[in-house]
Amino acid sequence: MSTAHYDVHGNIAVIRLDNPPVNGLGLTLRQGIVDGVLRAESDDAVKAVVLIGSDRAFSGGADISEFGTDKAMAEPNLNTVINYVESSRKPVIAAISGACMGGGLELALGCHYRIAKPDAQIALPEVKLGLLPGAGGTQRLPRVIGAEHALNMIISGSVVPANQFKGSALFDELIDGELLDAAIAYATKVVNEQLPLKKVRDLKVRHDNPEGFFMFTRNTVGAMAKNYPAPLKCVDAVHAAATKPFDKGMAVEREAFLTLMQTPESRALRHAFFSERLTSKIADVPADTPGPSKTVFLFLF
Repeated sequence: MSTAHYDVHGNIAVIRLDNPPVNGLGLTLRQGIVDGVLRAESDDAVKAVVLIGSDRAFSGGADISEFGTDKAMAEPNLNTVINYVESSRKPVIAAISGACMGGGLELALGCHYRIAKPDAQIALPEVKLGLLPGAGGTQRLPRVIGAEHALNMIISGSVVPANQFKGSALFDELIDGELLDAAIAYATKVVNEQLPLKKVRDLKVRHDNPEGFFMFTRNTVGAMAKNYPAPLKCVDAVHAAATKPFDKGMAVEREAFLTLMQTPESRALRHAFFSERLTSKIADVPADTPGPSKTVFLFLF
């Protein structure tokens, strides 16, 4: 059963995500994260929290086995989990290796600090299912890497190694050695130096000419996306991040996510995705059998 294991190392609590193979954020794991944060909050001896996954994945995002079930949106949903993490009175440090994608990246962006292995795989791939990130990804990512780079990642759904974000506010440190030891050491530094609780939501999206950029981008994306609505909704959401207060931007993102969930384009892409996964589990299907075609939008700004 998926869960979150809670341990204490000195004055640092460690919450380890455990839902193989890629730590999908299913209901049990989401509840385990919240329980761990609350447990750390109630323990005066604990001064900081480390959130860590496995070598293979910090988290690959939503637990696809819950798609279409009541568990997918049951409380605590991912937005609720992120609110608990972000609102913690004690610093929460995300320690990232392997896949950090979709909801996994959104969870990491809700933490106060982030450290990562240089080869960790970073992505918001929801557009490939005809959706956009629905737990703050369109609002927080532009605040740490800029509107242009964030929009490119969100519209393309492409995977980027963590070392390409060196020097940005996405990661506070890149780690070559053993990740857990480094995370505990970093958390200890945060405590000893009494560093502030950094919230990505408090950052501003910097751009010299946001209106001109988004007008150009909307025209370009509209021409290339054709009948697929998700890319333009991504533009709208990132535009909101650059021009509106955080909570109002979140409302734009949420409305767009719920709208896209009902579109025939998204339903078709999700059906193709699940069909491909089911096909891959049939023992007598050759490994090189082509799967359903994938629609990928890639724009470089």
